[in-house]
Amino acid sequence: MAEIFGVPVAVLLGQVLLGLINGSFYALLSLGLAIIFGMLNVINFAHGAFYMLGGFAAWFALSVLGVGYWPGLIIAPVAVALFGVVVERLFLRHLYRMDHLYSLLFTFGLALALEGLFRHVYGSAGKAYPLPPSLSGGYNLGFMFLPAYRAWVILASVVVCFVTWYGIERTRLGAYLRAATENPYLVQAFGINVPLLLTLTYAFCVGLAGFAGALAAPLYQVSPGMGSNLLIVVFAVVVIGGMGSIVGAIVTGLGLGVIEGLTKVFFPSASTIAVFIIMVLVLLVRPAGLFGRER
Repeated sequence: MAEIFGVPVAVLLGQVLLGLINGSFYALLSLGLAIIFGMLNVINFAHGAFYMLGGFAAWFALSVLGVGYWPGLIIAPVAVALFGVVVERLFLRHLYRMDHLYSLLFTFGLALALEGLFRHVYGSAGKAYPLPPSLSGGYNLGFMFLPAYRAWVILASVVVCFVTWYGIERTRLGAYLRAATENPYLVQAFGINVPLLLTLTYAFCVGLAGFAGALAAPLYQVSPGMGSNLLIVVFAVVVIGGMGSIVGAIVTGLGLGVIEGLTKVFFPSASTIAVFIIMVLVLLVRPAGLFGRER
């Protein structure tokens, strides 16, 4: 069997695929964070909490409402997005033109409140969410057995990320949004409802986090702390890709997932800090991030 640095190629390919799974969640979460910061000027520290809400919404839809996985995959992000509308309308819209510190403190407090509330109601133990029958089993790739659900996670994440990028960068609605962040008064003079546009943008971005949480539910136990465990890594991904860069969030999220997976093969003890080491090196060379713009 062929080897690279003494490690079988089959093992490396297996770790690449496993890394892509983690990278899929990194990409989805960092994409929402990047859009919220780039378009709304808000550091959304509650993004991990919205990810957790998506997982709980999917679990609630299955265990309480009795709906299957596929309806739950739609219900969860919609429910999280609607909650995001309430948060944006009541609180965040007053912080857009203020210093980033205010939005960071508010969203950090919101995250603590949501996590504490769910821990009080459901406890710290996770809630099991079964795999959907239609995505059970897997595929024999020769070098590894790839579970069907994990393949679905990668596919769904890549498609959603591409559609989001296309919608913002290549459509008229995306052009309105980008213009509204630069000169909202001019855009509003053309009859565009800028406040509504910003509200829908925030709702969509936190809905992405809810979608990621619903995707993660069958892979990991749904628990109040599931978002806080990912949030720091996701923020590092956004910083490496470039604050506000959509392409940077997607490419860096997927790429760092693969690097993290390979690190577990060659340097297992460094796998948990590899992302942060890369972040430090990138900031030393390019403070704006790999895809960010110097201001």
